[in-house]
Amino acid sequence: QVQLVESGGGLVQTGGSLRLSCAASGRTFSSYAMGWFRQAPGKEREFVAAIDWSGGRTYYGDSVKGRFTISRDNAKNTVYVQMNSLKPEDTAVYYCAATDTYYSDYEGLYDYWGQGTQVTVSS
Repeated sequence: QVQLVESGGGLVQTGGSLRLSCAASGRTFSSYAMGWFRQAPGKEREFVAAIDWSGGRTYYGDSVKGRFTISRDNAKNTVYVQMNSLKPEDTAVYYCAATDTYYSDYEGLYDYWGQGTQVTVSS
């Protein structure tokens, strides 16, 4: 089992920045690829970014490419997403997830999910 807890969400103005963190506990964190997803009200969950177990490979959704950066610190059992140039359409609940397969945009591969953290971008 892996337990995931997100933090760092909040209210920010358009053009601002936030850094979300996801702290993992349980089994060996470094053996998992990690992903961030988000879900806005009335919309399906959307892929944001993913990172492989080592942190050497990353993958981004088209809507965040060039603005968001995913990273991880295996010594701290934590994965991050740095979000810059935020837009109102980035408003959503952000979830981190873990998979023991490979980093992917397919949420069905992820076995463990956090409870989410709210990000609200005001216009």
